[in-house]
Amino acid sequence: MRNVQISVRALVEFLLREGDIDNRMAHDAVSAMQEGGRLHRKIQRSMGGNYRSEVPLSYTYIDMSRISDMIEDSVDNPINIDMTSVTVDGRADGIIDDEITVIDEIKGTYRHLDKMEYPDPVHLAQAKCYAFIYAKQNGLLNIEVQMTYVNMDTEEIKRFNHTYFFAELEQWFEALMKEYMKWVDMEQDWKIKRDGSIKLASFPYDYREGQKELVTHVYHTIVHSKKLFLEAPTGVGKTIATVFPSIKAIGEGKAQRMFYLTAKTITRTVASDTIELMRKNGLRFKSIILTAKDKICFMEERICNPDACPYAKGHFDRVNDAMFDLLTHKEDYDRETIEEYAHKYNVCPFEFALDISLFCDAIICDYNYLFDPHVSLKRFFAEGRQPESIFLIDEAHNLVDRGRNMYSADLNKEHVLKNKRAVKGMDATLSRRLESCNKEMLKLRKELDESHNSYKIFEDISALLRSVERLYDRLMHFLENEGPSSVREEVLEFYFEISHFLYIYELMDDKYIIYAFKNRDEFVLRLFCVDPSGNLSECMRKGVSSILFSATLLPIQYYKSLLGGEDSDYEVYANSTFDPNKRGLYLAEGVTTRYTERGKAQYEKIAGYIHEIVSAREGRYMVFFPSYSFLDNVFDSYNECYGDDDIRLLIQNDRMSEKEREDFLAEFSASDEMNAKSSLLGFCVLGGIFSEGIDLQGESLIGSIIVGTGIPMVCEENELIKKYFDDIDGEGMKYAYIYPGFNKVLQAAGRVIRTHEDTGIVALLDYRFGYSSYRQLFPREWKNIKRVSIDTVSRELDLFWNA
Repeated sequence: MRNVQISVRALVEFLLREGDIDNRMAHDAVSAMQEGGRLHRKIQRSMGGNYRSEVPLSYTYIDMSRISDMIEDSVDNPINIDMTSVTVDGRADGIIDDEITVIDEIKGTYRHLDKMEYPDPVHLAQAKCYAFIYAKQNGLLNIEVQMTYVNMDTEEIKRFNHTYFFAELEQWFEALMKEYMKWVDMEQDWKIKRDGSIKLASFPYDYREGQKELVTHVYHTIVHSKKLFLEAPTGVGKTIATVFPSIKAIGEGKAQRMFYLTAKTITRTVASDTIELMRKNGLRFKSIILTAKDKICFMEERICNPDACPYAKGHFDRVNDAMFDLLTHKEDYDRETIEEYAHKYNVCPFEFALDISLFCDAIICDYNYLFDPHVSLKRFFAEGRQPESIFLIDEAHNLVDRGRNMYSADLNKEHVLKNKRAVKGMDATLSRRLESCNKEMLKLRKELDESHNSYKIFEDISALLRSVERLYDRLMHFLENEGPSSVREEVLEFYFEISHFLYIYELMDDKYIIYAFKNRDEFVLRLFCVDPSGNLSECMRKGVSSILFSATLLPIQYYKSLLGGEDSDYEVYANSTFDPNKRGLYLAEGVTTRYTERGKAQYEKIAGYIHEIVSAREGRYMVFFPSYSFLDNVFDSYNECYGDDDIRLLIQNDRMSEKEREDFLAEFSASDEMNAKSSLLGFCVLGGIFSEGIDLQGESLIGSIIVGTGIPMVCEENELIKKYFDDIDGEGMKYAYIYPGFNKVLQAAGRVIRTHEDTGIVALLDYRFGYSSYRQLFPREWKNIKRVSIDTVSRELDLFWNA
């Protein structure tokens, strides 16, 4: 007999939700989680000796009518009776032992309790489940349910009581479970089909050199519940090498699903295409690509409430039918499919996709669905849930900065004043608390001004924190009582800023720095997560195993330390499968982007190198610069000296629309016949949209010219990172500047040679690449790098292209 487990709360929320999506009350749920625990305990302690708190309850349901039918059927046709039981469990907030036993369910809210005429149906259903389980297991003929609501602002309490006969609870629970069994049967039938197909699945290609070993490394990492940090150069087939063993592990019951997490839309498509390839070979596997709410929303303006959105109105009344229809007819849930069924059933496409993901074997999405503390999918990663998922984290080098951003928080003084002006005359208490917060920030700003520095580190902000906490409480009160208006929308946005600030403050440890700075004269206090490793590691503990991979995960110990790796976790450097003779690598002498050596003469030298390189062979090239300013200076010098050459020039600017970006790339992928001139040179910024994540194969790009070492600008944050790691091990310069900069260089170099048939060159235009501190960072496949001067570069390139 198979067994399925589900919590009481998840059961009733899934089956009994009804009505509209309404984000106007979103803050109620958030604050209930943050504050509810304290008030729960306070109420429980006040209830007396016959009150038992947090009582675990569990009941395993078996549909007896099905067993009877199966036994009757098996008399004439002996078969193995294959049944599924469902274990429903949870914790009752309180059980009162009295003449009639009382099940107490406590819920925190910011609603006015005097306006509540009856309990929330889903809350009541949760309590009724506990009442049924307890009455069933203790032989009670009747039992009382008490719904206790507490206002988390005033701590006022309101209770709703009702006594049920056991027989009516039993009938109600039986109907609930029969409805749920429809979904259980669907899921169990699907897993039998899925697992059977996985057993028959084979690797869809002939293994490349070293690829089978890579697949084995990933599989063993999953089996041993570890993390793997994988440097996988372009061409090794890292997507299929991570997806295939993960699917095999799922089929063997070592995990329930996999998350393919990435920062780039294009890599999500590659992952989806990889699974589709295996489907064509017989795999049965449900996968979904989660699209951001702003992109998939059907409305011109995203306002998630039933007054403004017809898809939000009545969404929960229709969404389960939509889900069952889609899940029983398709296996690949891309954006177009989600939108098709959302239109068909008139439901919110974003919320619909999240619900569908519960039944998927692969969820392809952005990093934030696991790592962002406010966006992560609680339905999978709620506290107390057993790890069931494999995490495949693509382009993992991006996760360092993303992790820092997700786990840092800002408080902007101007935002405080803006909201004070907005609520003037509407809520005197809120105005006073905004002013109190403003005064505390004024004190900190004064300290910053007196320091005569661009930033100041603070060790103690406790006075400000007390003011922010009081402000937070009043903001929630205002949001609960203010009707729809532009002011309310403004306050709601500020509320989320404050909420995030307080949440991050609770997470702070010795990996954080509190500092203040001015941004265009606006005073900002930042809780800066210098080292995100602890927070990222905590997220990855919610999975069975994590595979972090990238073509530029060098140096691997740097990424392992910042991405939550432990000593027992694994590291693998996959060998490149490309022919090294098809890539020319050149290190230019006599040029640099060092600030002290910049000037017209330097720009003209760099322009000269670029001219010699692109003149050696007609084709398409990109040249990458450390900044737009540097790009403009070299572009001007190039035009002055070589503007009459038969080479078309394109230039990236910092205000390109999505259409302009697409047009820029289209020039590189267009056929030669479409171009009046056969050579094309794109001037781009290192670390920008064209230096990472684009896939230009064959003749689309034959050369990547990289100007400078990619070192980030000196700024407050980078200097704080430098000081932090200097204090730990003296490696601050590497952690703040050299390693992040060199990753940009590797990414730009990786735009050339995308397939085994490609041939191209990479030119490094900065003499500092010859320093040992940089050469030791070079990938092992960067062999036979040739040093060139402005006088020899043309000859060396001729030798390469004519070989």
